Amino acid sequence: MKKEKILTNPWVVAVFAIISCALWGSAFPCIKMGYGLLHIGSEDVSTQILFAGVRFTLAGVLSIVFESVIEKKILLPKKSSMGNIFKLCLMQTVIQYLFFYIGLAHASGVTGSIITGTNSLLAILIACFIFRQEKMTLPTFVGCVIGLAGVVIANAGGGGIGTQMHLNGEGFVFIAALFYAISSIYLKRYSQKDDPVMLSGYQFLFGGIILSGIGFSMGGRLSGFTVPSALLLLYLGFLSAMAYALWGILLKYNPVSKVAIYGFTNPVIGVLLSALLLGEGGQAFSVKNLLALLCVCIGIIVVNLWKRQGEANR
Repeated sequence: MKKEKILTNPWVVAVFAIISCALWGSAFPCIKMGYGLLHIGSEDVSTQILFAGVRFTLAGVLSIVFESVIEKKILLPKKSSMGNIFKLCLMQTVIQYLFFYIGLAHASGVTGSIITGTNSLLAILIACFIFRQEKMTLPTFVGCVIGLAGVVIANAGGGGIGTQMHLNGEGFVFIAALFYAISSIYLKRYSQKDDPVMLSGYQFLFGGIILSGIGFSMGGRLSGFTVPSALLLLYLGFLSAMAYALWGILLKYNPVSKVAIYGFTNPVIGVLLSALLLGEGGQAFSVKNLLALLCVCIGIIVVNLWKRQGEANR
């Protein structure tokens, strides 16, 4: 009961959620930097997949080890949990990151950050029209339209990012955001019965092994590791383990809307770090892309603030 009281405290929710989003936001430029450090070309799909697989295998190991140390016992899944772990593994790691890693190799960090920022809005739409968990209302619809308009603005030709949307670039990043939204709904559901850290750890481990196997069988090879590239890979594994663990714990003890409102910080941080670390300042701070980012943020805030107000009035 004490644990639940702490994890439902608004300040604790805010700190944990923003930390998660900051870690996720840093992934965009770090993956691009990893491609550069390990000399992975934009057309080298097999090595991109292998890179993702190694990262998430590492994330799974870190999650399991950290939680085992905290609980002072080896973190093992129950037999009844294996089905849920496998479903999350396919949606949240294998399918999502197959599209994400390939897509980000053909898109800028700024673009990827803006598009991925729509995943909270996509989760609302999926919950309404596919899972029927919520009803679509006018404020919800308006918020989703505003947010998704940001994606259209960001990828329209003639300035800003400067390219039209490509299926294997921005299109794949959007598909990845879609699968992330679906997996978030399932994580919320499954974490009511299982430890969210256990779910995240093992789905990362199994998903990472599957991705590594796919990439390696396609001819992917990772070589030329240096101290900077090794540390970067370690950080990518750490950020996934930490961010998903915190997010899963928050979803277990709080309404989705109370947590998701902080999702607007994800694209903001991603864009800013892409500008800083990748030298994409010209893209990040163009009028067009700032407008796109603003639309994504406003859309998420409109949807979630309305939901919170509605819950308060019940």
